[in-house]
Amino acid sequence: MSSIIDAVNAANSAGSSSTKTSASAEMSDRFMTLFLAQLQNQDPLNPMENAEMTSQLAQMNMVSGLETLNESMQTLLGSYDEALSLQAANLVGKNVLVPGDDLTLSESGSLFGVNLEGPADKVEVIIMDSTGQEVARQSLGQQDAGSWAFYWDGTKSDGEKASTGSYTFSVSASLDGEPVEAKALQAGTVSALVRGTNGFLLEVAGLGNVTLDDVKQVF
Repeated sequence: MSSIIDAVNAANSAGSSSTKTSASAEMSDRFMTLFLAQLQNQDPLNPMENAEMTSQLAQMNMVSGLETLNESMQTLLGSYDEALSLQAANLVGKNVLVPGDDLTLSESGSLFGVNLEGPADKVEVIIMDSTGQEVARQSLGQQDAGSWAFYWDGTKSDGEKASTGSYTFSVSASLDGEPVEAKALQAGTVSALVRGTNGFLLEVAGLGNVTLDDVKQVF
């Protein structure tokens, strides 16, 4: 006697109702209808054994359970997406640090950041102009692991004031003479929230679109 699950699959392949209810409820209804028909039409001389009935009921419960789990996951993902959009919207107008080595100097100075994979007793930043020439060098001293924001007032290594405009910078760090992985973080202001194909993106003025995962610090 063929499995009731095969019968359900065959019924699914034959067609579907134009008015759809829950897929799980529809499958359960089909199962019960076919299961009862199978019991009513079984061979009296060769009735279905209890073990076979239990097996088919267990299969149906598994299919129904997976369907219910899938529906719950879809609901959960929808709630998560909504919460994520609210969180992202709250960042509009805020300053953030994201991966990058660009630095814009204004009359009031410039913010930048450093991300350290581990603690360091020596962290140094080299600021360069558009030609790649060193303009200034800053020692940031001892720092713990994590992301940190720093400020450059525009003073060059020779004591003169640097011209406002665009610069780049590099970061190096070490602990007891051993290198520590360090990444440059550039600062920008979130101007808008953008829905991308893979989720929400933040539009950062002058930097383009970044993901929420790219944001290392908000201030």
